[in-house]
Amino acid sequence: MENKPYGSVIGSASAPYENALAKACGLATDYRAITHPSLPNYLAATGGSTFGVTDDAGPSAHEIAASSIFQQLAVAKLSWRAYDESMPTTCDANSSGRYAVKHNPAVYYTAIRQECALSDVPLEGELSRDITAGTLPSFAFITPNLCDDTHDCAVRTGDTWLESWIPRIVAGPNYLSGNTLIVLTWDEGVGASNLIPTIVIGPSVPAGTRSTTPLNHYSLLLTTEQLLGLAPLAAAIGATSMRASFHL
Repeated sequence: MENKPYGSVIGSASAPYENALAKACGLATDYRAITHPSLPNYLAATGGSTFGVTDDAGPSAHEIAASSIFQQLAVAKLSWRAYDESMPTTCDANSSGRYAVKHNPAVYYTAIRQECALSDVPLEGELSRDITAGTLPSFAFITPNLCDDTHDCAVRTGDTWLESWIPRIVAGPNYLSGNTLIVLTWDEGVGASNLIPTIVIGPSVPAGTRSTTPLNHYSLLLTTEQLLGLAPLAAAIGATSMRASFHL
């Protein structure tokens, strides 16, 4: 999700579903984005670094030659998919309509161009089919469009979108098998604090769990890598894992 500080969602009457999730699952109360604007946060969460990026320019301006979790998965022979709402074509490197390429980190990593052409797909049709069939990948990166992520639209719009998708994932074969984790987070907040909501949904997460441990996007990357048996990348090496806080 996009550009909302913690208090705009948690405790807000505009986000009834998200607050219900936070009460029923796990909530990180001190999770902070790495920087501003959007793109370097997406890179941090998938590559362990901002790679010196300080703007939201497209892949033609930022060809990232470093490794990423996507490349790690490919090397380990594990599957990944990025589901991007409103993306016109697979692995689309250009923004159009409500699709923002800056919110699709996979297209920036040059080492996975071949995999991107197969695994970075439009959300429409693809996500629903994979949920129903029980064929969700080892790692999925789900990105709503500019309205549903609340970048351009209200918090209530994003809350409604999440309420249409998360229950479907939870009711699907992958989640019901007991080995699927959902982490709902935002790219960045506002100002220097950059405090953002992060909700952790998983079969092993005790209802009402609250973590006051300082966490960030590097923590999310480290945790994901640990759960998938991958070595930590770059700044994830020194990050704080989320596993103990949420019983993962």
